[in-house]
Amino acid sequence: MKAFTLITLALALLLTGCQPESPDTSSMAQPPAATAQQTTSSTPWWNDAVFYQIWPRSFYDTDADGHGDFNGMTAKLPYLQELGVNAIWLTPMFEAPSYHGYDFTEFYQVESDYGTMAEFEAFIQAAEAKGMKVILDLVINHISSEHEWFVRSAAGEAPYSDYFIWRDEMPAAGSGWGHAWSDNDKPEAVWHWNESRQQYYYAAFGASQPDVNLRHPDVVAEMEKMAKFWLDKGVAGFRLDAVRFAMEGGPDAQADTDETIAYWQSFNQFVKSVNPEAYLVGEAWVDIPVAARYYGEGKGLDQGFDFEIGYKILGLLQQDTAGEAQFGTMQSNQQQVADVSVLRQNVQQRLDSVAPLNFFAPFLTNHDQERVAYQLKEHDSKAKLAAAMLFSSPGTPYIYYGEEIGLTQDRSGHDVFKRAPMLWNNSNQAGFTESNKSWVEQLELFGEGFPNWWPDFLTQQLQAADRSVAAQQAQPDSVWQLYKFLIAQKKQRPELATAGSYQVMQLDNGVVQISRKLDSSTSVFLLNLSDSVQDISSVNRDGLHVSWGFDTDGNSLAGYGLLVLQSAD
Repeated sequence: MKAFTLITLALALLLTGCQPESPDTSSMAQPPAATAQQTTSSTPWWNDAVFYQIWPRSFYDTDADGHGDFNGMTAKLPYLQELGVNAIWLTPMFEAPSYHGYDFTEFYQVESDYGTMAEFEAFIQAAEAKGMKVILDLVINHISSEHEWFVRSAAGEAPYSDYFIWRDEMPAAGSGWGHAWSDNDKPEAVWHWNESRQQYYYAAFGASQPDVNLRHPDVVAEMEKMAKFWLDKGVAGFRLDAVRFAMEGGPDAQADTDETIAYWQSFNQFVKSVNPEAYLVGEAWVDIPVAARYYGEGKGLDQGFDFEIGYKILGLLQQDTAGEAQFGTMQSNQQQVADVSVLRQNVQQRLDSVAPLNFFAPFLTNHDQERVAYQLKEHDSKAKLAAAMLFSSPGTPYIYYGEEIGLTQDRSGHDVFKRAPMLWNNSNQAGFTESNKSWVEQLELFGEGFPNWWPDFLTQQLQAADRSVAAQQAQPDSVWQLYKFLIAQKKQRPELATAGSYQVMQLDNGVVQISRKLDSSTSVFLLNLSDSVQDISSVNRDGLHVSWGFDTDGNSLAGYGLLVLQSAD
């Protein structure tokens, strides 16, 4: 604990940027005292994990129905092992009426499109045999309007009558009700009429996904029962969806309430009573100071996603990056990111928060966001720089499936474009399925008039000849090869763990230098964010060797080039 305290202090000192060897530390930012106090001597497994997010429907299909399945994920475990990841997050895989699964109709049944319970259990066992943990996407905030609970609640049946939030009248316009993640002052966005009950019910994510009443003891008990059921199946924990909205307290308290924080503390206590090593990571799509509250003074969630760092990194690589925040309060188009101080500021914000640094899990994008390659216009060199910035940042990194091969999307708009099938090779359907049609071509899943965009998009990707796993694995300087390298370094190099110091500098010519150090072990990342060759001869390389670098003579770095220098440790 003492050693970690000193390292954390060193990290905070180095965050101030380019400084002399022995600076005057009196004016430098310091981590809050709570950071050191909240650190325990034991290291939980997730601190050393590299997570890979799988959208099961799009990963690999083994029964030729066009839908990815459990057996497909089992078949691709050797691929994930070769890539180097040691933890997997599955997006919802419980029975649901939608293609995305965030509206459960069953708590204890797997999605039939993905296979049987026995096949799911076999997948968990096979992953464990390869040293991989698996966490499930758990939605506790809301369920499907087709769920038995809601049907019986709408009918007024006891005890289900109060399992949801009901009221007689629609709140008045201007009352403050609306989507909690935007300035939308429209009560009809969250209050929906039910004909059977002749009342309005609260559903923050749309009429088909009513919020459950987590003040009801029966509901709380059932959610805990569900968690235990899956933990007993061998899953290692849960990614908790929409944690900010668990306990709404009125028009001005629809997110991040004290009740919500207390609920997750209680839920975590229960989960740890089932399995002390179970892991909870929360989707709190909000600025770092608020997201940090879900640490709950060490009694809440184990980790929360750092939603800001992806915006910062992609902003550096594409100055015109813009978009609309979803389910959060951040706007990705707040400003044009001009310099790399935003990376330093990001880590400083984490240090200054009420949570320890190892609470935050950084990532570039997820299933709700435009793909990295799409945002960067399929510029692979920029994609590599994004990966380097992600893996050089402290914390437990998450990768969205396909990011490691520069997988892109056809267009903006519907979420399905962000969640399309993995491209394994250049065969029929890119090796995803032996069916003539993948699930994205089953247009009845998306509503009337939805275009069949996939055939043309797939043809374009296959003609590019370098977007599949097979093609990327055959290239020594591919995006995939870099991800494999970075994952290995993250797992093996002590300075890339949370305890390592973090320093960001920008040379006069704009080249970015990110340094991580712990004792005698050092990693230095040099990133050229410009499209022209830049001189790097001034960089001190004493005791360092090149671990990754192409298109460099040692004294210069190609446009959008990357060089990684490391000590021999």
